[in-house]
Amino acid sequence: MTVSSALPALHADVQPGKPPLLRVESAVDPQAIRAFVAEHGSLLIRGLGLRDAADAERVFRQLGHLMTEREAFAPRERYAQGVYSASKWPPNQQMCMHHELSYALGVPNLMLFACVVPSASGGATPVADAAAVLEALPPELVERFERLGWLLIRNYNDEIGASLADAFGTDDRNAIESYCRANAIDFEWHESGLRTRQRRNAVVRHPRTGRRCWFNQIAFLSEWTMAVELREYLLDVYRADGLPFNTAFGDGEPIGPDVFQVINDVYEAHTVREPWQAGDLLVVDNLRAAHGREAFEGPREVVVALAE
Repeated sequence: MTVSSALPALHADVQPGKPPLLRVESAVDPQAIRAFVAEHGSLLIRGLGLRDAADAERVFRQLGHLMTEREAFAPRERYAQGVYSASKWPPNQQMCMHHELSYALGVPNLMLFACVVPSASGGATPVADAAAVLEALPPELVERFERLGWLLIRNYNDEIGASLADAFGTDDRNAIESYCRANAIDFEWHESGLRTRQRRNAVVRHPRTGRRCWFNQIAFLSEWTMAVELREYLLDVYRADGLPFNTAFGDGEPIGPDVFQVINDVYEAHTVREPWQAGDLLVVDNLRAAHGREAFEGPREVVVALAE
């Protein structure tokens, strides 16, 4: 579970439908890994034998500077500074493809996942090549999102989703307002909590490779990607303007369910997956690849870090 800076170039096993797999005994080269995932999107490293959050943290810190998460969309348990549990999301519901914190101004370059306890069934962390997704989406849809950007609308309350403290690290109104102003987030307080709106780009250019990538959470954070029964329940309780999160075109125009179906279909066509094994490390270039989480049964423990 050490990291060496003098290893040769990586020779990962690449098979259709699966992320590149690198089998190791004791050492990985952080710079080679970063270069590899910038080009290929992800790398599954098997053989490190990561047994707990402390093992994961030691490897995480050698792969990048770990970030403190802000603007989380779901709560996490914190094991150490910058080291977290996977997002707390109902195990019977999949998490659709997304790029972590693509709605924030400060985004992680890497997502690091260490599997301590694999679930009895399901629970894989699938990934999708964002450059390939961009090329496969309808050009007129891409052009509209490039021209307008996308809008994220969030409603924070004490009943569902991330709390103010989960998202902003504090529940102090003045501190939250200062953060919003500094991060181009429009905000308003209302009777039941806080509503925010932020407009972001939907397509970015990878800083290392120059490849254009589809980079957003347009589909994942939309009401139309929710399970039907969950969407109906939330609309009944909170109404359309009070949903925990929703997305729109950057000019505020609603996005119809047909658009989300197109996006999710393209994601699925470019998704690769491999069942977790205990001790696995998955490194994802957050700009080059989207990731998700499959529904699962049984205990599952995956340790996560966001790295610069």
